[in-house]
Amino acid sequence: MIEIIFQNKQDAWNLYQHLITRLASCQEANSILLNEGRNRVLIPSQLYAGEMLKEIKLGFYDFITKTKRDDWFRTILIESYYYTDIEEQDQIVDIIYSVLEGNRKELVPFMEGFDEDALIKKAIDEIFNEKISFSFDSFVLFRLKVFVDQLSRWVEIAIDEYKMEQEYQVFVHTLRDFLAGRKQQMTHLYLIIDENMTFYNPFFIEMKRSELFKTIDRKLLVNHPVYVDSATIAPLLSMAPKRIYLYTDEPHQPLVRTIINIFEERVKICPISDFSSDKLNFLSEDSENIR
Repeated sequence: MIEIIFQNKQDAWNLYQHLITRLASCQEANSILLNEGRNRVLIPSQLYAGEMLKEIKLGFYDFITKTKRDDWFRTILIESYYYTDIEEQDQIVDIIYSVLEGNRKELVPFMEGFDEDALIKKAIDEIFNEKISFSFDSFVLFRLKVFVDQLSRWVEIAIDEYKMEQEYQVFVHTLRDFLAGRKQQMTHLYLIIDENMTFYNPFFIEMKRSELFKTIDRKLLVNHPVYVDSATIAPLLSMAPKRIYLYTDEPHQPLVRTIINIFEERVKICPISDFSSDKLNFLSEDSENIR
């Protein structure tokens, strides 16, 4: 009989559940036990062979990556950074998992250079192949130290990103409030964003940079000098158009997302290829009206 000893009874129960789930199709699963004190998982020696051992290792791996990793993230947040609010913890941990799942490519370079799976599986193989009873907490302290240290670095990166996102949200709400109190200077305008940014007034006449600069409410640049882009955001806020027709082939780029976040339903996104036809249709309709 091999024993895995835990300081925390909940950890013992969670591992037990992971192992039972992994071996659910095998009758031998019933031979895995919790001791009476519920702080030790007992695995019969006969399960230490072939596919059974493989499934036990996978169950142990699942326990570390699906249960304990999340616990460690939250412990680091509380003990090292004093984030005790569950909602804040959730948002920071979500950022980490989002990067690990490949959904935040801009942060991937900061979390590369570490093969999490290989390290954990190697440590598991070593401890189980020794066929000895062991303390889970000692296993983590000595065999997963590099992994746990890496989790701390991931948390630090995620906290920085979280703080930036919080600042960004405050910035967006502040500019929405400014927009709500701003009198409409133009019914609508057209904006092309590709390598450059080009504004057009409601008559599809290009607005030169000098003209745009004259529209800017100076209070914007005085109150928000760091965050407000004087080339795009400031003119848009100052003109406060009821409708913005934004032509771009990259709708997910940061500037476009910011315009959408500030102006919300006022923005209509179109592919750049639509601009010429929209302009032609307007000119045709204008010619008909003149006639």
